[in-house]
Amino acid sequence: MEKNQQQQKICYVNTGPGQKPGVSKFFKKDFLFKFILFFSGFLVFLLVLSIFVSLILNSVPSLKEFGLKFFVSKTWDPVFEQFGALPFITGTLLTSFLAILITIPFSLAISIYLAEFTKQGFYPGFLKNSIDLLAGVPSVVYGFFGIFVIVPIIRYLQIKLHIEPYGVGIFTASIILSIMIIPFSSSLGREIIEMVPAEIKEAAYSLGSTRFEVIKYVILPYARSGITAGILLALGRAIGETMAVTMVIGNSNMMPKSIFSPSNTMASVIANEFTEAVTSIHLSSLIEIGVVLFLVTTMISITGKIIIKKFAVHQ
Repeated sequence: MEKNQQQQKICYVNTGPGQKPGVSKFFKKDFLFKFILFFSGFLVFLLVLSIFVSLILNSVPSLKEFGLKFFVSKTWDPVFEQFGALPFITGTLLTSFLAILITIPFSLAISIYLAEFTKQGFYPGFLKNSIDLLAGVPSVVYGFFGIFVIVPIIRYLQIKLHIEPYGVGIFTASIILSIMIIPFSSSLGREIIEMVPAEIKEAAYSLGSTRFEVIKYVILPYARSGITAGILLALGRAIGETMAVTMVIGNSNMMPKSIFSPSNTMASVIANEFTEAVTSIHLSSLIEIGVVLFLVTTMISITGKIIIKKFAVHQ
């Protein structure tokens, strides 16, 4: 009875004699607030859908002209209007996966150190602030760092190894990418490791396990799926990077012969040639590469978030 009276006080306002109770102002504001939230979410969905549809519509000429051959052809010649995306797909995959391989040891070590060894103090706070600072540095600044620091080092190593001393290339771009995604993957890895229940770790310690054994046999196996999801999300970040990679990858439209060869990624070729595309088929081919890039990053992002969600449900 008291509950019903409270609900009436919320839903209805006091009215004069002979008047019917009306909907309260609180109820109207609540409905308006929910509508604004729903409309905002729907607007984001509509925006993503419109981006995808616009890319598809503008890539139709390339799809009709080349078909599936576009993805397996090695020729990219704007003069003779022959376009194939295989060199850029290869360059993107090599650059991104090599960057992930470089990143994993460092990001995992940082995650374990911040989550298990020391959580408070000057050095952990300094390390966290440094990671946040790296995450906020503009990509063009990373590009300048690569040109003035990483490229001379790589060129020196290539001379010592009797390799053509380009300096720029896939390996150089991978190093820059790995530095850029370390803050992302390490932060996500630290959060996943901190989600491991303390009871499991305490049980392992009570059985006489050392800290190393607890990390190796308890924490890492338990957090494996979450760490894998973090790596996938970092991979999506690496695939979509544009400016820093464009500045150090060499911008070659040929198939790379090794990890030291100059190349192009899907993002870098769009950045380099979009403003210079004078024919409709050239422009449409670049947009079709954008469609591929959009789909790949979307699938990787969705996969990573599904894994993280399943990991959180099991906690």
